[in-house]
Amino acid sequence: MTSITIIGNGIAGITTAIQLRKLSDVPIMVISDEAPYFFSRTALMYVYMGQLKFKQTEPYERGFWMKNNITLKSGKVLKLDITKRQLHLENGELLEFDKLVIASGSVPNRFDWPGQELEGVSGLYHKKDLDYIEKISPKIKKAVIVGGGLIGIELAEMLRHRNIEVGFLVRESGFWNNVLPKEEAELINSEIHKHGIDLRLNTELKSIIGSEKVEAVLTADGEKIDCQFVGLTAGVRPNIKFLKDSGIELGKGVIVNQYLETNIPNIYAVGDCAENTEPVPGHRSIEAVWYCGRMMGETLALTLSGRKTAYNPGPWFNSAKFFGIEYQVYGRVSNCENYEEKHIYKEDLKQKKSLRISYNPINNEFLGIHSLGMRLRHEVFDALLRQNANLDDALKVLKKANFDPEFSKKYLAK
Repeated sequence: MTSITIIGNGIAGITTAIQLRKLSDVPIMVISDEAPYFFSRTALMYVYMGQLKFKQTEPYERGFWMKNNITLKSGKVLKLDITKRQLHLENGELLEFDKLVIASGSVPNRFDWPGQELEGVSGLYHKKDLDYIEKISPKIKKAVIVGGGLIGIELAEMLRHRNIEVGFLVRESGFWNNVLPKEEAELINSEIHKHGIDLRLNTELKSIIGSEKVEAVLTADGEKIDCQFVGLTAGVRPNIKFLKDSGIELGKGVIVNQYLETNIPNIYAVGDCAENTEPVPGHRSIEAVWYCGRMMGETLALTLSGRKTAYNPGPWFNSAKFFGIEYQVYGRVSNCENYEEKHIYKEDLKQKKSLRISYNPINNEFLGIHSLGMRLRHEVFDALLRQNANLDDALKVLKKANFDPEFSKKYLAK
């Protein structure tokens, strides 16, 4: 019987395994060098903050895998031999495969900053990063976070929770302003300051100073900031280094078509490491987003069970949280207006809430919506976007879509 081997036990790889098991009794093996069991990566910060124990981040009981005949193997894949259909593991073991799913995820970006290998430098992506930060936290009085994205603000919140001083270097003019429009960026910037974080906008890292351990950072402007820890959170990139010279076509990620197939028969890629050459409208070729990984896994499981299916995640959506302020987006909402995209915007700064609706002024088509400080029902806006609804349709459903009816009533009254 043909077997399925999956490299990576993140959301994409594990979803592939679980969904495939529902559809087929084919042998399945998942290989990972991180945690033995699948866990929610987005919950790492809450483990550090004492709100969860690590085991509570595992959504499945540990007996689930054996019960469902999914083999979990600990190991790091160093090389892939497509001719012999073999995986070379770090411990010297060779594993043969029939069909292979590459779900190796992402690795943090490093930009060859001097000092980035010093003790006291870390990202926040893997379980080992959490363990390392936990270990050295008692020695940290001041930390500097580099990179104005979601992982950076999570790490800043974690350290502030333990009363560690935090400097936050963001090279843009506002936090996450490549995504957020000016008003929302200012709201989040204000919240960052209120939590005692030294937010440095338009500031880039030049080097990390120290002999063996971190002692300070030097900015591109020549300012020296003393610290004992540096968090490098300047984005992630596909984890594909081990595939070099394998014969699998690579770009920034593993090149796949709409069916998540690589250029090698019976080898597929899903999740953060996959680069789709045929992305659906509104989506990028590489999307390091939790729900995209889950949907890729669901789609590929159908193909592997004999029902070849193209990956189509539907309208874009995403969510995040900034110091307790929830963020949601459905569809397309650019960070600034243009001739084919106009916005309706309302905010309540006292309640730390805002709502922005995007539409096409030419034909009044509803393009998207995003919110801060409130929750919107996914199914409502997903349906509108799939129907190419107009602005009036979107305005009519705000009360139905909003989890906070009091704010909805106030907004609608205006």
